[in-house]
Amino acid sequence: MRHGGQILVDHLKTQGIRRVFSVPGESFLAALDGLHDSEIQNIVCRHEGGASMMAEAHAKLTGEVGIAFVTRGPGATNASSGIHVAKQDSTPMILFVGQIDTGHRDREAFQEVDYRATFGPLAKWAAEVDDIRRLPEYLSRAFHVAQSGRPGPVVLALPENMLSARADVPDLPARAAPVTTPAEAQTQAVWAALKTAQKPLIVVGGPHWSPQAAQDLATLASSTGLPVTVTFRRQDRIDNRHPNYAGDLGVGMNPALAKRLSESDCLLILGARLGDIATNSYEAITPAAPGKTLIHIHADPDELGRVFRPDVAIPHTAPAMTAALATSIPQGLPDWSAWTAAAQADYQAWIEPRETPGDVKLEQIMRHLSDTLPDDAIATNGAGNYAAWMHRYFRPRAYPGQLAPTSGSMGYGFPAAVAASLEHPGKTVVCFAGDGCFQMTLNELSTARQYGATPIVIVANNGRYGTIRMHQERHYPARVSGTDLFNPDYAALARAYGGHGEVVTRTADFAAAFQRAQNAGTVAILELRLDPQALTPGASLDTIRAQAQNTR
Repeated sequence: MRHGGQILVDHLKTQGIRRVFSVPGESFLAALDGLHDSEIQNIVCRHEGGASMMAEAHAKLTGEVGIAFVTRGPGATNASSGIHVAKQDSTPMILFVGQIDTGHRDREAFQEVDYRATFGPLAKWAAEVDDIRRLPEYLSRAFHVAQSGRPGPVVLALPENMLSARADVPDLPARAAPVTTPAEAQTQAVWAALKTAQKPLIVVGGPHWSPQAAQDLATLASSTGLPVTVTFRRQDRIDNRHPNYAGDLGVGMNPALAKRLSESDCLLILGARLGDIATNSYEAITPAAPGKTLIHIHADPDELGRVFRPDVAIPHTAPAMTAALATSIPQGLPDWSAWTAAAQADYQAWIEPRETPGDVKLEQIMRHLSDTLPDDAIATNGAGNYAAWMHRYFRPRAYPGQLAPTSGSMGYGFPAAVAASLEHPGKTVVCFAGDGCFQMTLNELSTARQYGATPIVIVANNGRYGTIRMHQERHYPARVSGTDLFNPDYAALARAYGGHGEVVTRTADFAAAFQRAQNAGTVAILELRLDPQALTPGASLDTIRAQAQNTR
């Protein structure tokens, strides 16, 4: 006879779970008891949002299901930010939520929430377990749903009386992944469509990626001469130094790449959903009239044709199809070398640093890090204008090399960096954050110190919510409202947590400061004091304001 918490933890062990992230609560004491002797590492976080983001980042890094435990009510709602990231990023994740005693249901008891109603639209599946005898069934289904088709987050509510009850029930075996290999007819359909193309592009994104998949993609590009683009914050799908790499279809994309996307006559879409960001708000490609052949590969059949009507639709994971294509390249493909060389030239011109105002120049710092960090370094970020410099000038080389939310969630970068450092303690992990972004989750400095994570945080401090200020200046120039920030002394804050902290006020001082941060062997913060005029990589604050005023 085992209590529900032990049944749950035993199932996690069966599924191969090594690490979970949590903020403790009295509503799931039995689960905490089950974790006690389990050998599963329980990373106790300082906020449920941080815990859910760490679990999501862990899943991205490992291909495993990310696991987070939070308490009922405010614990669950705090964690919803990570659920949204997992949904938009197609990340397999399970959030276990403590719940009130079932005997108190519908009385608006302490912290009572209807989790099916709350998380139903946000998660891939939301459910509540009432009967301990059915707990293994629910757990098995949760792992299957989280990983099947288009992966995503599952929320499972666990009433405290169910968790503390005891039962003699057998464990179910771990999920066995479906055995699927692209058929020859499917790969031939792809090649048949590509053979008619003069200006094709490979568009890569989505989940299921791996180091082997990145190698297969590089082989496919080299062997065919096809140019490769990646979607927003999926830059580590291929070494960005590859001669066929054409850039990322992200926010503020290279105008030359947007034009090339529009002019292309065939897209091989591997794993991506081809949403609004990748299509420049559906302007480079419109669903009503794409004007090109679309070959769409996606693990979820329901994604095929949901927005864009594909000419060739194949329900497979991107890595499986990439591997199959890389080993079935036919003779007689068109010569795409000139088209690909032009795309590469556009990309190289785009990443040539363009000077911005101030003594600390993000473009030079990003280029320095891109040129000097180890190939297996992992970079993380959340949301903010600072990320525009990162996406443009910092080039990931190996998978996994980039952890960032396609949902544009602020605060994600630092929890993700903690998770990355815990999983890969021998790698250099760098978190890029703005002053607004970092302040949303900087309390996880305590978590980093407690468990020995050693990420280096580069805080781009411009004293404002930069993205909103940029839009504000474009639409309501010189009418500043609600975007200025007060900031702490970030270097002193790092030292207060027992970490390493420095302030950088000149670009020339950055390399030595970064080396000291690496040598410190602990969590580190390098605060970059930016000129307020440095609003975007392409225009100063005054320039954006003047342009807006001249068009009013």
